[in-house]
Amino acid sequence: MTAPGTIFPVQQSTMSVRRALAVAGLVLLALPFLTGCLRVQASMGISSDDRVSGQIVAATIPADEEDAGPQLVAPPSLEGKVQVQQYEQDGYVGSQVYFSGLTFGDVQQLMTMSEQGAGMLQLNLQRNGDLVSLNGRVDLESAPSLGTDVQFTLAFPARVATTNGTRESDSIVTWKLPAGEVSTLRAEVRYSDPNTRGLAGWAGIMAGATFGVALLVGVLAWWTRDPVRRRTTVPDDEDRS
Repeated sequence: MTAPGTIFPVQQSTMSVRRALAVAGLVLLALPFLTGCLRVQASMGISSDDRVSGQIVAATIPADEEDAGPQLVAPPSLEGKVQVQQYEQDGYVGSQVYFSGLTFGDVQQLMTMSEQGAGMLQLNLQRNGDLVSLNGRVDLESAPSLGTDVQFTLAFPARVATTNGTRESDSIVTWKLPAGEVSTLRAEVRYSDPNTRGLAGWAGIMAGATFGVALLVGVLAWWTRDPVRRRTTVPDDEDRS
Protein backbone atom coordinates (compact mmCIF):
# COMPACT_ATOMS: atom_id res chain seq x y z
CA MET A 1 0.00 0.00 0.00
CA THR A 2 3.06 2.20 0.18
CA ALA A 3 4.52 3.89 -2.87
CA PRO A 4 8.13 4.94 -2.46
CA GLY A 5 8.88 8.67 -2.41
CA THR A 6 11.06 10.32 -5.00
CA ILE A 7 14.02 12.57 -4.36
CA PHE A 8 14.12 15.33 -6.96
CA PRO A 9 17.25 17.12 -8.16
CA VAL A 10 18.11 20.29 -6.33
CA GLN A 11 19.34 23.70 -7.49
CA GLN A 12 21.66 26.26 -5.98
CA SER A 13 21.55 29.55 -4.10
CA THR A 14 23.34 31.38 -1.28
CA MET A 15 22.06 31.99 2.23
CA SER A 16 23.32 33.83 5.33
CA VAL A 17 25.84 32.26 7.74
CA ARG A 18 23.23 31.49 10.40
CA ARG A 19 19.64 30.59 9.55
CA ALA A 20 16.80 29.18 11.56
CA LEU A 21 13.51 27.94 10.14
CA ALA A 22 10.43 26.66 11.94
CA VAL A 23 7.93 24.93 9.63
CA ALA A 24 4.56 23.64 10.83
CA GLY A 25 2.29 21.43 8.76
CA LEU A 26 4.73 20.43 6.01
CA VAL A 27 4.15 16.68 5.91
CA LEU A 28 0.82 16.26 7.68
CA LEU A 29 -1.19 18.55 5.46
CA ALA A 30 -4.00 16.03 5.12
CA LEU A 31 -4.57 14.93 8.71
CA PRO A 32 -8.17 16.17 8.85
CA PHE A 33 -9.00 13.44 6.33
CA LEU A 34 -8.68 10.57 8.79
CA THR A 35 -11.97 8.82 8.07
CA GLY A 36 -10.24 6.33 5.75
CA CYS A 37 -6.76 5.12 4.86
CA LEU A 38 -4.30 7.99 4.90
CA ARG A 39 -1.21 8.37 2.74
CA VAL A 40 1.13 11.31 3.32
CA GLN A 41 4.59 11.13 1.78
CA ALA A 42 7.09 13.97 1.63
CA SER A 43 10.42 13.69 -0.19
CA MET A 44 12.81 16.62 -0.04
CA GLY A 45 16.35 17.25 -1.19
CA ILE A 46 18.63 20.03 0.06
CA SER A 47 21.45 21.18 -2.21
CA SER A 48 24.89 22.31 -1.13
CA ASP A 49 23.64 25.86 -1.70
CA ASP A 50 20.59 25.35 0.55
CA ARG A 51 17.98 25.08 -2.17
CA VAL A 52 15.13 22.66 -1.55
CA SER A 53 13.25 20.56 -4.12
CA GLY A 54 10.93 17.58 -3.89
CA GLN A 55 7.33 16.45 -3.70
CA ILE A 56 4.48 15.94 -1.26
CA VAL A 57 1.64 13.42 -1.65
CA ALA A 58 -1.48 13.80 0.49
CA ALA A 59 -4.21 11.26 -0.29
CA THR A 60 -6.96 9.11 1.21
CA ILE A 61 -9.24 6.29 0.14
CA PRO A 62 -12.35 8.10 -1.14
CA ALA A 63 -15.55 7.71 0.86
CA ASP A 64 -17.66 7.92 -2.32
CA GLU A 65 -17.45 8.86 -5.98
CA GLU A 66 -17.62 12.55 -5.14
CA ASP A 67 -14.71 12.43 -2.69
CA ALA A 68 -11.60 13.92 -4.35
CA GLY A 69 -9.43 13.57 -1.26
CA PRO A 70 -7.23 16.31 0.22
CA GLN A 71 -7.08 19.35 -2.04
CA LEU A 72 -3.93 21.43 -1.53
CA VAL A 73 -3.46 24.90 -3.01
CA ALA A 74 -0.07 26.40 -3.93
CA PRO A 75 0.66 29.70 -2.13
CA PRO A 76 0.56 32.73 -4.46
CA SER A 77 3.99 33.75 -3.16
CA LEU A 78 5.49 30.57 -4.65
CA GLU A 79 3.97 30.89 -8.10
CA GLY A 80 6.27 29.28 -10.62
CA LYS A 81 8.07 27.25 -7.96
CA VAL A 82 5.24 24.96 -6.81
CA GLN A 83 2.88 22.86 -8.92
CA VAL A 84 -0.15 20.98 -7.59
CA GLN A 85 -1.67 18.05 -9.49
CA GLN A 86 -4.51 15.65 -8.81
CA TYR A 87 -3.24 12.37 -7.34
CA GLU A 88 -4.85 9.02 -8.15
CA GLN A 89 -2.93 5.84 -7.41
CA ASP A 90 -3.62 2.47 -5.76
CA GLY A 91 -7.17 3.53 -4.98
CA TYR A 92 -6.04 6.75 -3.26
CA VAL A 93 -7.10 10.23 -4.35
CA GLY A 94 -5.80 13.61 -3.31
CA SER A 95 -3.05 16.05 -4.22
CA GLN A 96 0.54 15.74 -5.40
CA VAL A 97 2.76 18.79 -4.96
CA TYR A 98 6.03 19.35 -6.81
CA PHE A 99 8.44 22.10 -5.79
CA SER A 100 11.89 23.09 -6.98
CA GLY A 101 14.55 25.64 -6.09
CA LEU A 102 12.93 26.77 -2.84
CA THR A 103 14.87 28.68 -0.24
CA PHE A 104 14.47 27.77 3.42
CA GLY A 105 12.17 30.76 3.70
CA ASP A 106 10.07 29.49 0.78
CA VAL A 107 9.66 26.12 2.47
CA GLN A 108 7.91 27.85 5.33
CA GLN A 109 5.23 28.99 2.88
CA LEU A 110 4.31 25.39 2.07
CA MET A 111 2.29 25.14 5.27
CA THR A 112 -0.22 27.61 3.83
CA MET A 113 -1.37 24.97 1.32
CA SER A 114 -3.77 23.72 3.98
CA GLU A 115 -5.24 25.51 6.97
CA GLN A 116 -5.84 22.20 8.75
CA GLY A 117 -3.27 20.10 10.49
CA ALA A 118 -1.43 23.04 12.03
CA GLY A 119 0.60 21.95 15.03
CA MET A 120 0.67 18.30 13.99
CA LEU A 121 4.22 18.74 12.75
CA GLN A 122 6.97 21.00 13.99
CA LEU A 123 10.09 20.99 11.87
CA ASN A 124 13.21 23.07 12.40
CA LEU A 125 16.13 23.33 9.97
CA GLN A 126 19.02 25.32 11.35
CA ARG A 127 22.49 26.21 10.16
CA ASN A 128 25.29 27.07 12.59
CA GLY A 129 28.46 27.60 10.60
CA ASP A 130 29.07 24.36 8.70
CA LEU A 131 26.61 22.36 10.83
CA VAL A 132 23.05 21.89 9.53
CA SER A 133 20.62 20.25 11.94
CA LEU A 134 17.07 18.97 11.60
CA ASN A 135 14.79 18.71 14.62
CA GLY A 136 11.11 17.84 14.34
CA ARG A 137 8.08 16.59 16.26
CA VAL A 138 5.17 14.76 14.62
CA ASP A 139 1.90 14.18 16.49
CA LEU A 140 -0.10 11.25 15.06
CA GLU A 141 -1.97 10.34 18.22
CA SER A 142 -5.31 11.02 16.52
CA ALA A 143 -4.48 9.07 13.35
CA PRO A 144 -6.14 5.64 12.87
CA SER A 145 -3.83 2.73 13.57
CA LEU A 146 -4.92 0.89 10.42
CA GLY A 147 -4.34 2.27 6.96
CA THR A 148 -2.07 5.16 7.93
CA ASP A 149 1.09 5.58 5.86
CA VAL A 150 3.12 8.68 6.76
CA GLN A 151 6.70 8.99 5.56
CA PHE A 152 9.24 11.78 5.44
CA THR A 153 12.45 11.47 3.41
CA LEU A 154 15.24 14.03 3.38
CA ALA A 155 18.35 14.01 1.21
CA PHE A 156 21.35 16.09 2.29
CA PRO A 157 24.29 17.18 0.10
CA ALA A 158 26.77 15.40 2.39
CA ARG A 159 27.03 12.37 4.66
CA VAL A 160 24.64 12.46 7.60
CA ALA A 161 26.62 12.46 10.85
CA THR A 162 23.83 11.51 13.30
CA THR A 163 20.12 10.72 12.93
CA ASN A 164 17.29 8.79 14.57
CA GLY A 165 15.81 7.92 11.18
CA THR A 166 16.54 5.05 8.82
CA ARG A 167 19.57 5.59 6.60
CA GLU A 168 18.75 4.83 2.99
CA SER A 169 22.31 5.83 2.07
CA ASP A 170 25.07 8.01 3.51
CA SER A 171 23.13 11.17 2.70
CA ILE A 172 19.45 10.10 2.65
CA VAL A 173 17.32 9.49 5.73
CA THR A 174 13.71 8.26 5.95
CA TRP A 175 11.29 8.39 8.86
CA LYS A 176 8.24 6.08 8.80
CA LEU A 177 5.94 7.66 11.38
CA PRO A 178 3.60 5.33 13.31
CA ALA A 179 -0.02 6.22 13.96
CA GLY A 180 -1.15 6.77 17.55
CA GLU A 181 2.22 8.15 18.65
CA VAL A 182 4.25 11.34 18.89
CA SER A 183 7.52 10.92 16.99
CA THR A 184 10.69 13.00 16.82
CA LEU A 185 12.95 13.63 13.84
CA ARG A 186 16.64 14.37 14.24
CA ALA A 187 19.58 14.61 11.87
CA GLU A 188 22.87 16.49 11.66
CA VAL A 189 25.17 16.99 8.70
CA ARG A 190 28.21 19.14 8.01
CA TYR A 191 28.85 20.93 4.76
CA SER A 192 30.27 24.36 4.08
CA ASP A 193 28.01 27.39 4.18
CA PRO A 194 27.33 28.84 0.71
CA ASN A 195 28.31 32.32 1.84
CA THR A 196 31.58 31.00 3.23
CA ARG A 197 32.40 29.31 -0.07
CA GLY A 198 31.57 32.50 -1.92
CA LEU A 199 33.81 34.56 0.31
CA ALA A 200 36.59 32.00 -0.05
CA GLY A 201 36.33 32.21 -3.82
CA TRP A 202 36.40 36.02 -3.73
CA ALA A 203 39.38 35.89 -1.37
CA GLY A 204 41.17 33.68 -3.88
CA ILE A 205 40.44 36.13 -6.69
CA MET A 206 41.67 39.02 -4.58
CA ALA A 207 44.78 37.08 -3.57
CA GLY A 208 45.53 36.41 -7.23
CA ALA A 209 45.00 40.07 -8.09
CA THR A 210 47.23 41.13 -5.20
CA PHE A 211 49.95 38.73 -6.35
CA GLY A 212 49.66 40.09 -9.89
CA VAL A 213 50.00 43.67 -8.66
CA ALA A 214 52.99 42.74 -6.49
CA LEU A 215 54.63 40.99 -9.43
CA LEU A 216 54.09 44.02 -11.66
CA VAL A 217 55.50 46.35 -9.01
CA GLY A 218 58.53 44.08 -8.62
CA VAL A 219 59.20 44.05 -12.37
CA LEU A 220 58.92 47.82 -12.57
CA ALA A 221 61.21 48.22 -9.57
CA TRP A 222 63.82 45.98 -11.17
CA TRP A 223 63.49 47.74 -14.53
CA THR A 224 63.99 51.22 -13.04
CA ARG A 225 66.57 50.44 -10.34
CA ASP A 226 69.62 51.35 -12.55
CA PRO A 227 68.54 53.09 -15.75
CA VAL A 228 72.15 53.95 -16.73
CA ARG A 229 73.27 50.34 -16.55
CA ARG A 230 70.09 49.18 -18.31
CA ARG A 231 70.77 51.57 -21.20
CA THR A 232 74.36 50.36 -21.53
CA THR A 233 73.46 46.68 -21.45
CA VAL A 234 70.65 46.84 -23.95
CA PRO A 235 72.11 47.08 -27.54
CA ASP A 236 70.75 49.83 -29.72
CA ASP A 237 70.11 49.58 -33.42
CA GLU A 238 73.64 50.68 -34.37
CA ASP A 239 75.31 48.02 -32.19
CA ARG A 240 73.06 45.29 -33.66
CA SER A 241 74.04 46.36 -37.19
